[in-house]
This record gives sequence, C-alpha cells and structure tokens, in this order.
Amino acid sequence: MAETVTTVATGGRVYVDKQSPDAYRALTATAEAVRAVAAQAGLDRILVELVNIRVSQLNACAFCLDLHTRAALRAGETTQRLGVLPAWRDTELFTPRERAALALAEATTHPADAQAQSTAYTLARSVLSDDEISAVIWVAITINAFNRVSVLSKHPVRPAAAR
Repeated sequence: MAETVTTVATGGRVYVDKQSPDAYRALTATAEAVRAVAAQAGLDRILVELVNIRVSQLNACAFCLDLHTRAALRAGETTQRLGVLPAWRDTELFTPRERAALALAEATTHPADAQAQSTAYTLARSVLSDDEISAVIWVAITINAFNRVSVLSKHPVRPAAAR
C-alpha cells in the first residue's frame, strides 16, 4: 500500500494540489490544452486573462487573482481596466468581444442563473465564433477548477518582495 504524505497549509487546510499531485498534474495538463484551444480560436492573452481574473473575482480566489493580474499586466493590460473589471458593464473600456466573453465567463461560473446564462449566450453568439465561445467556456471552467483548489487549500498570497 502506498504511503500518503499529507501537506497541510496554515490553518490546518490540506493543499489538495500537493496531496493529490496526479490529479493536479491532470488539471494543469487540461489548462495547457485549453490555452492552446484559446490561441487557436484567436483569443488573445489579454482576453484570456480578463476571463481568468473576472472568474477569480467572483470566486474570491486571492491566489489566482494575484497570479492572473500579474500575467495580464505582462501581456499589456492596463491598470485602469483591471481596476474597473468588477464593474465592466458600467464602462465603455471593454470591446464587444471582451464584454461577450466576460458575460459568458460569469454565466459559466454561476450556471444556475438561467436568465443570465441565456442573455450571455445570446450576446456571445452575436460577436464570437463557435470556436471562441467554446474556448471562453473552457477557460472559465478551468479557472473555476483552479479557484476551487486554491480557495479550499487556502493557498497564500505572498508579498511581491518575497517572490
């Protein structure tokens, strides 16, 4: 019988990614496949990171917010747009494609809201191709999974100087 080594976070939480590394590697492989699908569909890195950040905001995942905010900035996103992302509907700073992707990502994160899901899908169909719609949904599904891993494990966000 294989010995299980428990890796515990501060506060007694199990780091599920460390505790079950094969499952985490499979999730990471899925994320790599989704990045390739998004690129093939023509989604630029900034749009993908906006989806990652918005979903992470909805899930209150500090670890993923830190990670993907830094990635968005490296990709050329502005601090202004990142600052207003929670209120994206109330600004003209986002393109129709970005707005459709954000609505679809929110509907993927909260699938029980059938009206919002229907509205988001209608908007997405008006400005995104089938490949883009599929890619956005897969990006949202994947970041939702990583959010659950980080939130339930209580992954810490370290100060930038400590990285």
